[in-house]
Amino acid sequence: MGTDAKLSSFSHPVPELPVADVERAQQYYRDTLGFEIGWLYPGKEIGAVSRAGVAIFFRKRQPPFEPAVHWVFAHDIDASYRELQSSGANIVEPLEKKPWGLRQFTVSDLDGNLFYFHHD
Repeated sequence: MGTDAKLSSFSHPVPELPVADVERAQQYYRDTLGFEIGWLYPGKEIGAVSRAGVAIFFRKRQPPFEPAVHWVFAHDIDASYRELQSSGANIVEPLEKKPWGLRQFTVSDLDGNLFYFHHD
């Protein structure tokens, strides 16, 4: 790309997670992770949730499927950990400082999709 070329701007990418049941996933993300249900297409094959400018799409897949992995930067990792712990999120790795220097914890959803919450 030449130095005169202008780069276009992008907004945040929206992940599409594989789930066995879109409506069930939306309810879990609402009730446990604090998201709002955005929409659900007729047939319930695809839907979305959002929270503070973050959107996630869900698409119905037949298990077994490869779970998705996401890294989430948390401005206040301790507050995020307490919130998700108190809401009953499935924390599969507790908050700890990792050998690579990040403080992080890991949450798994109902379908095995993983979220690594971290702060350096």
